[in-house]
Amino acid sequence: MIKLEARKEAASRTARLDAVFAALADPTRRAIIERLSRSEARVTEVAEPFDMSLNAVSKHIRVLEASGVVERQRKGRDHILSINTRSLDEIDGWIVRMRRYWEDRLDAMEHLLRELKKDQKLAPKDRKHGSR
Repeated sequence: MIKLEARKEAASRTARLDAVFAALADPTRRAIIERLSRSEARVTEVAEPFDMSLNAVSKHIRVLEASGVVERQRKGRDHILSINTRSLDEIDGWIVRMRRYWEDRLDAMEHLLRELKKDQKLAPKDRKHGSR
């Protein structure tokens, strides 16, 4: 039972990461996030600098909302957007874990290469200058 719950949680975490990475893959959506990183804003304010229709920008915003990166609040008639930092923190945690993993792997490979080089220097040389 516990293993099943752990698998479900891992699958859910993977799905969230996939959704966030997919949302961040588009330059327009990254620009929206950069804009919202300065302060929350109305949808129309976010759409203003883009050379596309409000409807097209709204589609990008919906992708960001579905991924959990952006949250929307209604204040009267205005729709206010803000960044959900929890989803970005999850991505940051994944990146930190991957960086640590690969740094450990590369450190191990570097250690192995040093050992091989040291062994090669200590080994007796049977041949001189590539003679047969």
